[in-house]
Amino acid sequence: MIQTTALLGTAGMPSAGSGISTLVMMLLFVAGMWFLMIAPQRKKQKEQEKMINALQSGDEVITSCGIYGTITNVKGDRFVLKIADNTKIEMHRSFIQSKIEKKNES
Repeated sequence: MIQTTALLGTAGMPSAGSGISTLVMMLLFVAGMWFLMIAPQRKKQKEQEKMINALQSGDEVITSCGIYGTITNVKGDRFVLKIADNTKIEMHRSFIQSKIEKKNES
């Protein structure tokens, strides 16, 4: 009876190295999540910023709300878009989703 209680008493005690291994596993998990989620998002954000900085008058764009337009003027943090005859709107730079590439039809 004494031997079984001694075995049960030591079986539930964690070893001294388990705290360090848990910490290492958590750090590896966080590093893995960073490489899988945050790094690609930052790369995409930098590409988007580069594209917006390269826009100029005459470029055709699509806004994040789905409006197609042609840039007629660049004003600091805004673009003036022509969306129809005699219809122009001003959009903040951050609302430009993508540039429409003109295809050469031959």
